[in-house]
Amino acid sequence: MSMITSSHLLCRMEAAHRQTRDNLDRIERQISARAERMTMTAKAKARSHPRGGSRWTRSDEALFRFHIDALNFERRGEIDALTRKLIRQERAIAAVSVKPADDQSGTKADTQPIL
Repeated sequence: MSMITSSHLLCRMEAAHRQTRDNLDRIERQISARAERMTMTAKAKARSHPRGGSRWTRSDEALFRFHIDALNFERRGEIDALTRKLIRQERAIAAVSVKPADDQSGTKADTQPIL
């Protein structure tokens, strides 16, 4: 089994953490964009404004929040899984990055097997 240094392991772990965070952020953006489209569609069907102008009212905001909540509920399994994964990754990164200064000597104790 190949051996790598803890700094390389930490870099790989941080890259995986960033990718997981990006996935979760992408889901949140998708939910927000879809909720906005759903709100605008419902609003356009309900009334039209002169000159095509749009006025975002409190009721529109409430409808938007309702759609956000509904879409979050639909994707709760995926969101929860990614959130738990982020927590595990953060704990693992903290465990690897908090090493005593003695381990930085480049000895065999500084290397870990590739998983």
